[in-house]
Amino acid sequence: MPKCTRKGCEKEYKEEANNDSACQYHPGAPVFHEGLKGWSCCKKRVSDFDEFLNIPGCATGRHTDEKYVQPAPAAKPDSPAPATTKDGIEVYSNGAAISMTNHTPTPTTVAEAAEDTDRKAKPLAVEVLPEEDDLSVPVKVGTTCKRRGCGVTYKDEASSRGDGSEAACFHHPGAPIFHEGSKGWSCCPRKVLEFEEFLKIKGCKEGKHLFVGGKSNSQEEELVDCRNDWYQTPTHIILSIFAKDKEDTQITFEEQSMNVDIKMKGNKRYKATIPFFQPIVPGESTFKPLTTKVEIKLRKGNGISWAALEPTDKVTSWTTFGVTGGGGTVGGKEMLYANDAPLQVKK
Repeated sequence: MPKCTRKGCEKEYKEEANNDSACQYHPGAPVFHEGLKGWSCCKKRVSDFDEFLNIPGCATGRHTDEKYVQPAPAAKPDSPAPATTKDGIEVYSNGAAISMTNHTPTPTTVAEAAEDTDRKAKPLAVEVLPEEDDLSVPVKVGTTCKRRGCGVTYKDEASSRGDGSEAACFHHPGAPIFHEGSKGWSCCPRKVLEFEEFLKIKGCKEGKHLFVGGKSNSQEEELVDCRNDWYQTPTHIILSIFAKDKEDTQITFEEQSMNVDIKMKGNKRYKATIPFFQPIVPGESTFKPLTTKVEIKLRKGNGISWAALEPTDKVTSWTTFGVTGGGGTVGGKEMLYANDAPLQVKK
């Protein structure tokens, strides 16, 4: 039987039973924002990835097996390219000029920075003793394996639960990771840009299918990853760790790092030690658990602009805090850094 390619449906169907209300699907695109997941065509938002996959479609129509075509993203205006003078000074279209000192880290491309981040990423704890099927419970033909990234449907006991190759389940034991446009899994290194390609990433762990569940071999808590985002002011770093359904949050600050421990419902936990790009003042740094995130306010130990949250030898950009003349930042010609900042401005 053909399989419907509409998002939110993806069921096998018989053409003779196909009609204008047979398919329930999502005509929009997936939306991921501040830890919440949903579809652009409907209002429902959830925090769990499995709940997102189970959001019922908001539109109806006929099943189709035509290949899904991802809408082309809206074109973005090109950024003005800097021109370099013979003295090695970058001059931008607004007249601002920046020169590099001997202490400035060598700039790199965004792609190289992303590769460097992947190499330094710490492995996450994933399923140690995964849930297994209760073999005494019958399975309906067509039931989809519950393990993430598998997608195999149940045919019969011999082929789907036996010892043959069809009974092998290739799945992702980790958590989905969406960061700055890239998508992937915490358990394997591959990252893609398109959501359709993310769904096609082959599972990195082999095991048995999970059609009904029922047997859990472990009550141990699961260590999960939480997305974070940050920005800065001349005096503070404002960091958000997106974690929902929190039961307890503990954060301790040190001059060059902080220890984060967030316990969530469902026996999930986020633990991390985050080193800092520059020192902070521990006694003047605070955190506040909110509904969907933990907001952390780090007091800078000096006036330097942070090029990254964590220590790195590769820098793609630096942040400025103001311009001379008029007390504003729009239309300024000269950018200001602290005297000990790695970049110095040449007028």
